[in-house]
Amino acid sequence: MTTRQATTLEDQPMPVRAKLAAAWTSFMFLYAYVDILNFYTPGVVAEILAGKVFEFDLSQTFSTTALTLMAVPIAMIVLSMTLPATVSRVTNLTVTALYVPVTAFNATGESWLFFYGLGVALELILLAAILRYAWTWPRTVASTTSSRPVSR
Repeated sequence: MTTRQATTLEDQPMPVRAKLAAAWTSFMFLYAYVDILNFYTPGVVAEILAGKVFEFDLSQTFSTTALTLMAVPIAMIVLSMTLPATVSRVTNLTVTALYVPVTAFNATGESWLFFYGLGVALELILLAAILRYAWTWPRTVASTTSSRPVSR
């Protein structure tokens, strides 16, 4: 008879950069998916075919703005992983602070308030997580010794 020993899964700490990239990836997918699901809202496709999105005329300006709003979270995925820590922290705090009002605006004037309310609430939760991860980024004490070799 063999006895099985109880084991627990190892819970390794997640680097802040990975948390930020995962949160931006989730935000980006949610942001895009809410827009995609919106096409199934009655009347939306007809309005788009008539050249309107919400209150805006479809134009190159509108499309460029929409692309920019989507490109920023996409860029934040790679920037969160590659920028130096201090720059990444400041960039994440700044971009997230700018996206909170943009995200909240997305719920204004919508007829499907539960759908958009849920989408915006989930997006705001992710933005809050990003703010928290960036704000509480772990710090290390600066070394008093130089790591550079001393030339003689």
